[in-house]
Amino acid sequence: MGHHHHHHHTDSSTGKIKVAFFLNFGFTIIEIIGGILTNSMAILSDALHDLGDSLSLGLAWFLQNFSKKDQSSDFSFGYKRFSLLAALINSVVLIVGSTFILFEAVPRLLHPESPNTTGMMLLAILGILVNGAAVIRLQGGESMNQKVMTWHLLEDVLGWVAVLIVSIVMTFADLPILDPIASIGITLYILYNVVLNFIQTMRLFLEGVPKNINLEDIINKINKIEHVRSTHHTHLWSMDGENHAFSTHVVVPADANKEDVCSVKDQIKNVIHEIHLEHVTIEVEYEDEPCSITDDHNEP
Repeated sequence: MGHHHHHHHTDSSTGKIKVAFFLNFGFTIIEIIGGILTNSMAILSDALHDLGDSLSLGLAWFLQNFSKKDQSSDFSFGYKRFSLLAALINSVVLIVGSTFILFEAVPRLLHPESPNTTGMMLLAILGILVNGAAVIRLQGGESMNQKVMTWHLLEDVLGWVAVLIVSIVMTFADLPILDPIASIGITLYILYNVVLNFIQTMRLFLEGVPKNINLEDIINKINKIEHVRSTHHTHLWSMDGENHAFSTHVVVPADANKEDVCSVKDQIKNVIHEIHLEHVTIEVEYEDEPCSITDDHNEP
């Protein structure tokens, strides 16, 4: 039964990630040079982080492109889950990168170093502009991949805001310890959000029902439809966080005619219309007919 396809989401997703990738990669090179020239470890660790982000963005762009390919005999659902794989890899990269920054920043609380504050300030302003532009470009992305990438870039914007504040304060006061303190604060904040995203991505990867959908509610609505005696083997899972698949077995009376069955199907379609459903499969069974899947009928 009906397969509806929404391609516009992925097109805008890919365009957004592409722009963010080029902005980020170009700026990473400037950062590495700037970090060496200003003798600022904060900027160098930021550069390392941005390099990780650039690699992640490149991977996200490639996999998001790949995920637009149509279904094949090998991948009958298409390649949408590849963007979920990118989100998973990106989350791991961010968690590892954040942990590395914490390991770098904590010892600096004991042995702070004074960098070139003017250079830091200029790089921070440039960093806010470049990464800010990339965040605005990625805003409103629905796929898990884009959400993780937005966090990547938001982390960088916050990092540069901290570098800017620290460099301004250090211009007037000799407080090099502010540098690692700001770095640790931001990293912990971002780490918390990335872990939440990681858990959500894993849930989708393991074919859990998306958090914003109540499957019980859908089953109850279907069971209230006229001519529906019961439902079983009802499954709802997500391809990539925005495109979902749904299947169910519906039992109708033994004497139901073709019009009744068509009416039931139409009403089920109305019930699930609000969700982004790429694949909908409805199996209609008559009361006196055994289920095609020999399993317990009590299963939802």
